Amino acid sequence: MMEKIKIGIIICDRYSTCAGGKCLRSLTNREGAFARYKGMEVELAGYTTCSGCPGGNIEYAPEEMKKNGVTHIHFATGFLVGYPPCPHMEHFEQFIKSKYGMEVIFGTHPIPEKYLKTHSKLNTWNTPFLQRAISDTMTDQTTRLNYD
Repeated sequence: MMEKIKIGIIICDRYSTCAGGKCLRSLTNREGAFARYKGMEVELAGYTTCSGCPGGNIEYAPEEMKKNGVTHIHFATGFLVGYPPCPHMEHFEQFIKSKYGMEVIFGTHPIPEKYLKTHSKLNTWNTPFLQRAISDTMTDQTTRLNYD
C-alpha cells in the first residue's frame, strides 16, 4: 500500500485573496516543491495564511494541522517571490520544527519566470538561506512560463 503524506500550506497574508490555483495545479502535477512527492499519495489537509507580519498564525496553525495528520508544511511560493521575500521564514522554520517536529518546505508552485527575472536583477536571493529556500521551486523556463 502506498504511503499517504498529509501536507499543509501556509500562504503569506499579503496574498490572502489568492484562490490557490497555482499551488493546487502544481500539487496535482507534482511540480515545483511538490516534485518531491512524485509517485506518492498526497492529501492537502490544511490551508491558511500566516495572518500578516510577523506571522501570528504560525504559532497556532501548525498545531491544528498536526492534529489533522499533517507532517509536512509548505510555505507557499509567495513567501519567496514577494517584494521583499518574507523576512521571517527562517525563524518560522526553526519554530515549527522545534515545537511541532514537522518538516518545513519552502515553496509550492514553481517560481514564475517574471519573478525570477525581477529578483535576479535585484539580487534578492543572494543569501545562503534564500538560495536554499528557493531551490525546490526552481525549474526549467518552460515550466516557469506556465506559472506566469
